[in-house]
Amino acid sequence: GVKTILSYLYVSPNNKRKIMLLTDPEVESSLLISSDEGATYQKYRLNFYILSLLFHPEQEDWILAYGHDQKVSFYKTLFFISFGLSRSKLGLDKEPGLIHLETSISETQALYVTCKLQNCTDANKGKPFPGYIDPNSLVVQDEYVIFFCQINHRDLSYEISFLFFSQDLHVISTDENRVVAAVQEWNQNDTYNLYVSEAGGIYYTLALENVMSSMGPEGNVMIDLYEVAGIKGMFLANKKQNNEVKTYITYNKGRDWRLLQAPSGDLRGNRIHCMLPYCSLHLHLQVSANPYTSGNIASRESAPGIIVASGSIGAELTSSNVSMFITSDAGNTWRQIFDEEYSVLYLDQGGALVAIRHTPLPIRHLWLSFDEGRVWNKYSFTSSPLFVDGVLGEPGEETLIMTIFGHVSHRSEWQLVKIDFRSIFNRRCIESDYVPWDLHDQGERCLMGVKRVYRKLKPIARCVMGKTYSVTMISEPCDCTESDFECDYGFERRADGKCTPAFWFLPSSMSRTCTTEHTFLNSTGYRKVVSNNCTGGVMEQFTARRQPCPSQAPRGLHLVTSEGKLTATTASNVTFLVFLEEGDGSKTSITVDFGDGNAFTYSNVSSIEDGIKHIYKNVGIYRVSATAENTLGSETVLLFLHITCQLESIHLSAPFVAVKNKEVNLTAVLSPSQVGTVTYIWWFGNNSEPVITLEGSVAFTFSREGISVVTVQVSAGNTILQDRKTVAVHEYFRSHLLAFSSNLDDHNPDVAEWRLDVSRVIKTSMVQATGVNPEQLLVTVLPGLPTAAEFFLLPDKQLTEGKPDKTATHLDQLSELVLSALNQNLVQFTLRPGVQITVYAAHLSAAPLVDTSENHSGSAMLMLLSVVVVGLAVFLIYKFKRYCHPFLKIQPDACARTQMRQSHSCSLRSPSCGSV
Repeated sequence: GVKTILSYLYVSPNNKRKIMLLTDPEVESSLLISSDEGATYQKYRLNFYILSLLFHPEQEDWILAYGHDQKVSFYKTLFFISFGLSRSKLGLDKEPGLIHLETSISETQALYVTCKLQNCTDANKGKPFPGYIDPNSLVVQDEYVIFFCQINHRDLSYEISFLFFSQDLHVISTDENRVVAAVQEWNQNDTYNLYVSEAGGIYYTLALENVMSSMGPEGNVMIDLYEVAGIKGMFLANKKQNNEVKTYITYNKGRDWRLLQAPSGDLRGNRIHCMLPYCSLHLHLQVSANPYTSGNIASRESAPGIIVASGSIGAELTSSNVSMFITSDAGNTWRQIFDEEYSVLYLDQGGALVAIRHTPLPIRHLWLSFDEGRVWNKYSFTSSPLFVDGVLGEPGEETLIMTIFGHVSHRSEWQLVKIDFRSIFNRRCIESDYVPWDLHDQGERCLMGVKRVYRKLKPIARCVMGKTYSVTMISEPCDCTESDFECDYGFERRADGKCTPAFWFLPSSMSRTCTTEHTFLNSTGYRKVVSNNCTGGVMEQFTARRQPCPSQAPRGLHLVTSEGKLTATTASNVTFLVFLEEGDGSKTSITVDFGDGNAFTYSNVSSIEDGIKHIYKNVGIYRVSATAENTLGSETVLLFLHITCQLESIHLSAPFVAVKNKEVNLTAVLSPSQVGTVTYIWWFGNNSEPVITLEGSVAFTFSREGISVVTVQVSAGNTILQDRKTVAVHEYFRSHLLAFSSNLDDHNPDVAEWRLDVSRVIKTSMVQATGVNPEQLLVTVLPGLPTAAEFFLLPDKQLTEGKPDKTATHLDQLSELVLSALNQNLVQFTLRPGVQITVYAAHLSAAPLVDTSENHSGSAMLMLLSVVVVGLAVFLIYKFKRYCHPFLKIQPDACARTQMRQSHSCSLRSPSCGSV
């Protein structure tokens, strides 16, 4: 069809003839599928952009597509889609086509969910684990689901391995019902500890400490641990010991480790003097992620016992003086085959080995061996030297064909050289060409509980095994010995080989199954190595014994929320989980008191395995308790749960003008008023340190005149809101209340922005009507209805600086001027076309001069105050009675501002209005 640009090529792992090509989404979004190894393709248009495809490990027509919108996409017209592996230890594999997903909640939280591929919607998603997991930590491999999560308790109700307090974890192997994991713990930088599990993947024991790691080319961590192909239970690992890196080998899945015996001689026949444990053979264990280049080590399922690797001989592993080594007997003896690094390929299922030198220089020769690397023959594969970029062995029937690709010069295109070794062989292998080979570890034939005998090709046989060849093994079980058992969970091996409890382990805690069952397995300190097939012998002595649960008082009671949090919101379901470590669960009652007057009692522990749900209706801190009780005793555990509701808004109530060096009150008003535990952070002016309180009000003294900004931040749960107010600070001022024509109330939305705009308009109108200096006049519209405002008159600093008497006279003159204009209805403004507003002074005496000095006569001030109060009362009753009733309905906060003014006059908006 029409030419396009391809971005990726995929080959199905279940059907090598099926190839999928993904187009560049910037050109078009299409998928091209071939079922005949690329001979023909069929194009399918996609309605979403694919970033990557993931094949199902068993169903060749099932793939998962990941798109730009970070959602799973199902292209049902092509095929069904599934993800990951089809089984897990969580009981999620009862129905086929189950998808395991990690969904992102935030940068630090994710959820583990599952769904059926035919109907993967939000409504049909399952949640096997109740809490949050760490982002990018979900691993689905073979029969196991593994992830990281933050916990502060032991979750005993889910078969999930809460492994370690660690920085990093890598799953190395999950075959044969066992997890091998490399874990970097808190005190490690470039090393990992190797842990192995029992069949359930729940309980882990330490197999090897301080295994080396390195950083891969794409930033991925590479563990120096190699699982040998073809021989179950055999691993090689590089361990850091006394700042030296040494290579160790195990034949029983990490139960026992030993150093590698170095070759007895070198390539030239010279004897090598290398005595264990001071000197040994050390190997580089990195495996190449590039299929066209070999790594430092290689083994094959079809060639058991043959391992080729690069390494060095001495006290530790080095990167200099690297040579190539081979073993034909699974690591018991090693031979040096080259004194520099080579890439080695297995041909004819291990019947022949091909080696090409690792070098940046052009080459034209390769080496071929038919006797497991004992003799190498040199062949020329090109007439002109070639810079080799990679080597690829052909799979399938033509196992004696390989392809070398490279370039003649740095400016030339790739050259492909196909090498066919079939002409070297003149016949197929027959039965007489094979010999039996016993797998052993330094003479010990019983490995993993069996004696294994393999059929191998004779070193002198020059024949082709072909595609029909299969590895033949005869196994015979052995009697069980101590070497077939590793230390059980919570036990550590001493220097004499005995397993004893670790300092942190309480053996009686393993009877925790008694909380739900009547019997438990009493560990002997040992457990049989997984996949070990030994029989008889010491089996009964080392195997855990099932015993009846002892009668004991409840112990180790835990009470947590399902999400591990100590906060929840009103009207939401809170699920409490109650765990009991020890005690007869069938005879132990559980009483849960939710702290809000509700409590429930359950007859036994098993009845609350799914948790206890409760809804709190009111905000507060609740003391939740759980009590476990039987005839032998009881135990109680407490949890303090904070119930909150969402903070929607805050309002900072502050005086518009404050007196210098006089304390004022500032109040943060919350909506809703009750949201739970709240922290208030107050910032004043340019202060670098805030004032933190648990109360919504704070008293503060402004020590400098001028404009000061006050900011309050309110922290409630995960929400932080703030409000900011500007306060004018002065030593002397006069203030007066303003009233308006009643039509203004019809247009007052009672929002801060509207009040700010109207305040500016009023000030402008007053300045125009009176000629007062704008810098000496401040106006603020007050919250609430009916609409009211207050204006402040400030002295002229140039005229009154340091002259209190002159300040009083100056302010009296300004007051008379402004009040005169207000009484003559000279202050007016147009709110909108057709709406004219008149501003006038409220009929109250003006506030007296505010003076911070202490020289006034106390009796005189008291007399003056009494006269003012009596006059106000008479005036309010007889002249303005009609104004009082509406003000009785206003909120008390609206009057709070009078406490902030250092004025002795009463206003219609003050609390005294109601009392009158």
